[in-house]
Amino acid sequence: MHDAPTSAQMVAAVREFLASDVLPATEGRVRFHTRVAINVLAMVEREIELGPSQALDHETRLAALGVASDAELAAAIRDGRLDDNPMLTPFLRDAVRAKLAVANPDYR
Repeated sequence: MHDAPTSAQMVAAVREFLASDVLPATEGRVRFHTRVAINVLAMVEREIELGPSQALDHETRLAALGVASDAELAAAIRDGRLDDNPMLTPFLRDAVRAKLAVANPDYR
C-alpha cells in the first residue's frame, strides 16, 4: 500500500545504524541501552514479518480447539473443559514457539 521502503526495511535500517555506527561509539549505560534498542528493533522486524501469518495460524488452532479467543481458551483450561483434548499440548507448544520466533528465535 505504501511506497518503498517498507516498515520492515526502515526498522532494519535503524537497527543496522545503531549496531554499526552507534554501538561501537558508546560505552556504559548508553551502550547498554543501544543494545536493548537493537534487540527491540529486531523483535519489531520479526513481528512485522511473521505476525500476520502467525495470527492466522493462531486463529485456526483456536477454532480447532473450539474456542474463539485466548480469553476463552484460558477459561476453558481453567474450567477443565480441555483436560482430555489431545490437541491442547500441541496448541500450547505451537503458541510458545510462535512467540519465541518473534521474541528470541535462538530459544526455539
